[in-house]
Amino acid sequence: MLGGDSFSLREKTGIVARLSMPGILAQISDIIMQYIDAAMVGVLGASASASIGLVSSSTWLMGGMLGTAASGFSVQVAHAAGAGNREKASSIFRQSLAATLIFSFAIMAIGLLIAPHLPVWLGAEESLWKDASAYLGCFCLFIPCRQLSRLATNMLQCSGDMKTPSILMTVMCFLDVVFNFFLIFPSRTVSFAGMEMWMPGAGLGVLGAQLGTSLSVLVTMIVLLYCASVRSEIIRLANSSGSWLVKKEVLKTACSIGIPMALENSALSMAQIVSTRIIAPLGTAAIAAHSFAITAESICYMPGYGISSAATTLVGQAIGAQRKDLARSFGWLSVFAGMAVMTLTGAAMYIFCPYVFEFLTPVKEVQILGARVLRYELLAEPLFAASIVATGALRGAGDTLVPGIMNLVSMWGIRLTLAWFLSRSIGLDGVWIAMAIELSCRGIIFLIRLKREKWLK
Repeated sequence: MLGGDSFSLREKTGIVARLSMPGILAQISDIIMQYIDAAMVGVLGASASASIGLVSSSTWLMGGMLGTAASGFSVQVAHAAGAGNREKASSIFRQSLAATLIFSFAIMAIGLLIAPHLPVWLGAEESLWKDASAYLGCFCLFIPCRQLSRLATNMLQCSGDMKTPSILMTVMCFLDVVFNFFLIFPSRTVSFAGMEMWMPGAGLGVLGAQLGTSLSVLVTMIVLLYCASVRSEIIRLANSSGSWLVKKEVLKTACSIGIPMALENSALSMAQIVSTRIIAPLGTAAIAAHSFAITAESICYMPGYGISSAATTLVGQAIGAQRKDLARSFGWLSVFAGMAVMTLTGAAMYIFCPYVFEFLTPVKEVQILGARVLRYELLAEPLFAASIVATGALRGAGDTLVPGIMNLVSMWGIRLTLAWFLSRSIGLDGVWIAMAIELSCRGIIFLIRLKREKWLK
């Protein structure tokens, strides 16, 4: 990019594909992990699944806050890498470590304080309170590990290394299965290849599912930090020296990128919590079906997030290299790729979702309800892809404020309003119909934002 070379459409498409594939594989690995978690917990019954679904929107809120803190610094690294300034990229990474870690401890403290009370506030059945609080509390204890893992992942991706995080996400998926196997279930005798073997187990149930995931995050975090700080040619700490404390100009830029994202994520996640509050009175089966439907749908949209990460890197490096022509091309090519992939995954899920729910839960009522409501939302998958990938492209240019406002207006003005009205007459079906309408509207306004090109200025 720095040399001013021109690229053919075929070359640019190839670049987008090569950078997107590791990200897609990483997201798919993450989804496989969620499927396995859901299936393992599903064996324990609808109440166990509902306990996790009850607090899932809160874990998304806190996880999203960690992601915005990481993005505020990693987008700057993409710009520095695009400009060929490795010393600056390394220095920003060094400064981000202490700043994001302090932030994560604050989030952890807040989360631990609300964990015992949240299920009660959400109006859930008393039988779900204990497991839901334990699950959320365990998630919060490992928030600093999640923060460092997210930071290292973002830094590697924005420096152009999509492969390493992808491989480590696959490793984390494997570790999660192993940890869950021993932590969720009690000691038991299992049959394998005609032989019976005694297997030890902690029998922690819902708590074991989160503890297994958290331990897998801890292990991969250590490796990710090593790869970023020692092995990376661009951001390794040896490329720069100086204070670990964040400089004023770096913090200011991080805040200008991250604060709009944080406010957007908070409002969106609060909307998800309000949505959970709307669903909770519908009963345990509705909560479980909603939770499983979200898990099932994730296999459709997570490839879009992989392409979105590639779009952030490509647009960010193009902006850093002062190549707005490439930033524009990479932005649109990424969006079209995301729409194509998610259209295919959405169509496949529409056909096979009944079988997916049979894998996730043995409860027939939950299977039927979950498959039915999911099919409403799958019709909006192409435009949902447009909003996901366009957000990544705009983020690479540092454009986060206006997209954040757009997301908030769409979620609070359309989805929640419709969900509240429709749920009162047609139950959980109404919540998912509202979701499909809102995602379609969101995709359209993001395509308009990308087309107007104010983000390039």
